[in-house]
Amino acid sequence: MTTPFTAACIQINAAREMEPNLVTVREMVLRAREAGADLILTPENVTMLEPRNSLLREKALPEDGHPGVALFSDLARETGAWILAGSIAIKLDAASEKSKVANRSYLFDSRGNVAAHYDKIHMFDVDLDDGESYRESNVFEPGTQAVIAETPWGRLGLTVCYDLRFAYLYRKLAQAGAEMLAVPSAFTHQTGEAHWHVLNRARAIETGCFVFAPGQCGTHAEDRQTFGHSLIIDPWGRVLADVGDEPGIAMAEIDMTQVSEARRKIPAITHDRSIDGPVPSA
Repeated sequence: MTTPFTAACIQINAAREMEPNLVTVREMVLRAREAGADLILTPENVTMLEPRNSLLREKALPEDGHPGVALFSDLARETGAWILAGSIAIKLDAASEKSKVANRSYLFDSRGNVAAHYDKIHMFDVDLDDGESYRESNVFEPGTQAVIAETPWGRLGLTVCYDLRFAYLYRKLAQAGAEMLAVPSAFTHQTGEAHWHVLNRARAIETGCFVFAPGQCGTHAEDRQTFGHSLIIDPWGRVLADVGDEPGIAMAEIDMTQVSEARRKIPAITHDRSIDGPVPSA
């Protein structure tokens, strides 16, 4: 039987330049570890939240020698915790000024090694009714591979932000063995207020997984606003921790036996049936 562990989701208000974010996240990771966290998760765009795609492309750095990657590796090794860098903008072709960027999530083990990485699959290309417009596909190269990482406590499925709206990805992860799901995000305030809690609880309920959803919060450069409310949710859909709308840390003790208990009660991930042919029109 797996020993219970403590998970922490860190919530920050990231600036558009990297250095202040690295200082902030280091301090908050150390706080979480001192409070007893064994698995520490940080949000999407944790090292830099640059709203302008043109500037984001210029500022992105290759993985080799990236100060954000180095910071999280050092923190994991220093603290002995497992740490998820929610996502970092990684330049894919160091020699090209026009290179696209990966929105890449990294999981570091307690020795500072990269246990797994995942490139965000679904691109946030939307026009909201308050005038906000986003075109992630203009700068990011979408990932193509679902990823599950082995941890000391169970299998963790890696996703990022807008992925949350695509239930099939989470079902695929759960059916492939994931017992926990990471959803590091920078949800807009408008969409978060409407959908954030509902979607995260739904993904937990549908899969019988724990959901760890660290997010960005507050007002960023160019008046971009993110929703916050970093969450830890159990496999029955209960919210165990919610940071609110200010920077902070959500923490909860995780008992992995709740995964099998939830799936025993509602074994829906084993009940799929194929549907033949196209769906007929009414």
